Amino acid sequence: MKAYFLSRLLREKVLLLSFALLGAVIWLSGVGERAGAKWRAISATSTDLEVQRRWLLQRERIEREAALAIEHLDPTRSLDGVRLSSELATLARAAGLANYDVSDSRTARTSQFAVHSVQFSVRNADIGALIRFYQALGQRAPYLGLEQFALAGNRANPAQLTASWRVTSVEIVR
Repeated sequence: MKAYFLSRLLREKVLLLSFALLGAVIWLSGVGERAGAKWRAISATSTDLEVQRRWLLQRERIEREAALAIEHLDPTRSLDGVRLSSELATLARAAGLANYDVSDSRTARTSQFAVHSVQFSVRNADIGALIRFYQALGQRAPYLGLEQFALAGNRANPAQLTASWRVTSVEIVR
């Protein structure tokens, strides 16, 4: 290879060297991109681990505050999955909502309580009824909570709205 290179004219040598350098630059840029992606992944993982470590260091305080908060809750007012769905239907009717849908309840359990969540959707409602429903939900706090909300206008009739809520309830396990 050395003899072949040395036997070439100067312009061919320059051209071959420039191709070799161009290939090396392209290869090194790919290596740099992969190394940067790896570095960002390592940095993100380190940050996540640090956040988790901080939460774990506060575990006793969080459990103490949760136990104190549970003592002030009335277990008779807490709702299971079925009561959550029926309570939302009652609140919707009281707010004047007619075209609504309540999905099946999903439950996450801990040693002290269970958190039930449902997706509640309303189609073709006016803004006043939606506000009344939202205010009724707020009056039931902390037994009912709003996790997610989406609102969209009806293209055929801009005065009518479609809304979707993810509503959660806390059931105290004794």
